[in-house]
Amino acid sequence: MEGGESGIEVVIDSKDLQQQSKALDKLTDHVEDRQLDSTRVQEAMASISASKEADLQAMRMRKGTQLAAYVVLPSLEKELAAVKINSADIDVIANELELDKKLAERTLREHKGDAVAAIRSLLQC
Repeated sequence: MEGGESGIEVVIDSKDLQQQSKALDKLTDHVEDRQLDSTRVQEAMASISASKEADLQAMRMRKGTQLAAYVVLPSLEKELAAVKINSADIDVIANELELDKKLAERTLREHKGDAVAAIRSLLQC
């Protein structure tokens, strides 16, 4: 009877091995899928980073172009100087859009102190 019992154990062990093998295959497949997803995420992050760098470079170039684009007209300067603006608006625009404070102030004055209109104008350039 001992021989028969050991034969049964072999069958049970064989089924257990098959189940374990299937479970291991499922686990391995899951890890490979996860690695593939991880690769896609890394590629997407690299693309976003490159895009952000390009945007910052374009913004820096735009700042230089916008500062040089202004032509000084005495009558216009007097009119703009008369416009009352909030210094906090200048700081917010300059900091958030990464602009020179002079450009932020000028744009704000050109839009009669309307911060929203000034920001829209700067973003459309």
